[in-house]
Amino acid sequence: KSSLFCEMCCDLKRRFLLLYATQKGQAKAIAEEIWQQAGAHGLEADMHCMSEVDKYNLETEKDPVVIVISTTGTGDPPDTARKFVKQIRDTTLPPDHFAHLQYGLLGLGDSEYTFFCNGGKTVDRRLQELGARHFYDTGLADDCVGLELVVDPWIDGLWLALKEAFLLQKEKEGMSSDVDAVSSSLSSAPHIMRELNLSSEVQNLNLEDEGVTSSDALTQKRVNINLVASTTDTEPSLVHSVPPVSQSALNIPSLPPEYIEVQFQDTHGENPHLSSLVSEGTAFEVPVTKAVQLTREDAIKTALLLELDIADTVFDYQPGDAFYVICPNNVNEVEELLHALGLSEKGECFVCVKVKQGTKKKGATHPQHIPERSTLKFLLTWCLEIRAIPKKAFLRALVECTSDVGEKRRLQELCSRQGASDYTRFIRDSNVCLLDLLHAFPSCKPSLNLLIEHLPKLQARPYSVSSSNLYQPGKLCFVFNIVEFPACPARPLSRKGVCTGWLAELVAPLLHTNKNTLDTKGGSSSTEKIPIFARPNNTFHLPADPSVPFMMVGPGTGISPFIGFLQHRQKLREEHADWEFGETWLFFGCRHQDRDYLFKQVHYLTDELRCFLENGTLTHLKVCFSRDSSTAEVAPPKYVQDVIRLYAKEYRISEAIDKRKNFFRLFFFFLFFPRDKKHMADGVSDAVVDILSMEMEVDKLEAMKILAMLREANRYLQDVWS
Repeated sequence: KSSLFCEMCCDLKRRFLLLYATQKGQAKAIAEEIWQQAGAHGLEADMHCMSEVDKYNLETEKDPVVIVISTTGTGDPPDTARKFVKQIRDTTLPPDHFAHLQYGLLGLGDSEYTFFCNGGKTVDRRLQELGARHFYDTGLADDCVGLELVVDPWIDGLWLALKEAFLLQKEKEGMSSDVDAVSSSLSSAPHIMRELNLSSEVQNLNLEDEGVTSSDALTQKRVNINLVASTTDTEPSLVHSVPPVSQSALNIPSLPPEYIEVQFQDTHGENPHLSSLVSEGTAFEVPVTKAVQLTREDAIKTALLLELDIADTVFDYQPGDAFYVICPNNVNEVEELLHALGLSEKGECFVCVKVKQGTKKKGATHPQHIPERSTLKFLLTWCLEIRAIPKKAFLRALVECTSDVGEKRRLQELCSRQGASDYTRFIRDSNVCLLDLLHAFPSCKPSLNLLIEHLPKLQARPYSVSSSNLYQPGKLCFVFNIVEFPACPARPLSRKGVCTGWLAELVAPLLHTNKNTLDTKGGSSSTEKIPIFARPNNTFHLPADPSVPFMMVGPGTGISPFIGFLQHRQKLREEHADWEFGETWLFFGCRHQDRDYLFKQVHYLTDELRCFLENGTLTHLKVCFSRDSSTAEVAPPKYVQDVIRLYAKEYRISEAIDKRKNFFRLFFFFLFFPRDKKHMADGVSDAVVDILSMEMEVDKLEAMKILAMLREANRYLQDVWS
């Protein structure tokens, strides 16, 4: 029956179009996994990036289409999908434009952000509007809890859905007799389909892995049973499992094909300039001229303000813009990794990276973020994200580099379907990186080419501008919290964020703390420089009409771009005394009034917020402190959304709308940095809906429509950051 079924399936059309749109590589990696599994299912995946519009044509596509698409920013499609999305959003397209198209879509997102999976939802919704039909239900994977919780079962179910789509396709082409035969085969032998679904996409640990003999597999199973029996640990950990995982046969991913080869050369030559690492703009190396600690020593988080001198560059910005900092990996961690790889003596040697001849990897190309020639140390310092949380495909590849039987088994468990919860708990949630794995599994000795294949690009880090070029010509300020990763059982050492830790160490010599700063407006000069490049924000800007009132909500370091807004507004008021300026509100929240009330009292800054109030630049300042206790009869509000509700009457929202034109003059700006960013952003949105409902005397549904209108008109602007 099995051979009969396979024969009949082989007679059917087996090609499908596989499109992916990725921002940081997640969607591409998942698409590559689908491509790899497709071959084992007797199917051919014609895989392309969505941006490669010259290589596919949905308007004439007859085969099923599988789409994997991520989300970036505040619900935007990734850069590689922008052209595609623009094309399908063409309002002149008829409603049956894609009536011939059948597709399945897998969206990737993060539920901590308000517009979860909006990139995928946007494409899905528009394809439906244009007449396309699902052959497989849409999957929405959440990076907040683990993409694999949706991705793995979605891929598992894809193969049967595709084969059913092919059957229907053949039926439409008049091959009903073959279809009846295959359908009968399917109904009478469901176990055959299950066998087809599982046997080739995963490898069962009781069978042989590539390069593992049958006797090895049996020995491995026997050793692990003995280990489980002899251990006294009853709780699982990164290196130790407990039943049922420790006693299960495992379904593990197929081994990714190698596609990179590395050749070591001599120590002569020069490394690429850092500007060559930037593909989306011009990089500038600029000096740090000032560093100020904005929080007290006993604050839960340490916030720093840095001032950069951009006078000798053509770097330009507006308040509300952001920019990128090109940062290196930690020097000690790079040295530690070189030691773990046994390459300590070769750090200064140049390496030449090429695509391996004869590789089985589909469309293998030289990674854009890897120089063709650089020193090994440069590669590990500036090009690869060595702190990245290893994906399951990487763990699967590491299995082959591990000699200890027990360690090998545990790595297999962590990348298996049965070990999904262990992966989430001990790797993903614990922020475990490659170095942690090499410490935990000392017999694992990966090759350099494996790291280049599986470690992602070291991303530049974006920061919001906290100044105005009009107010401080030639200067750029920004504010950040030093990110801390505390030690945990899976990672015994605490760490600072890659970029924030580097910046804090870089500016330590010129850092001014509240405790010991004596100067008033000066500050030490510095020879330290940091590489930056622009990241313009096309919407998060002050209204062009200065008479338009606006409201700013920025808890924690979310206040920083609004300092730039207010500096800019103050300078405009000084230069244009005859202009009419609208009212401004600022809502700020922090934990403690005396520890982390940013910009209230920093010695050289004076009380910047008070100055804005006194000179009329800022009309209203409302603050709240979530961790301070109060002895007042009526406790003050603790969170910004509560303060917004409390002072709703003062906004005079009903006066800010021209009901004849249904037009708002009021602008809303919201910027969130906190850990529970989505919940706070939603809380503020709910508060605004309540106020609109109350002040405009409409029901909640109508108020939500007004808020949607404000979003559409770019008058309710929300910037949510990690």
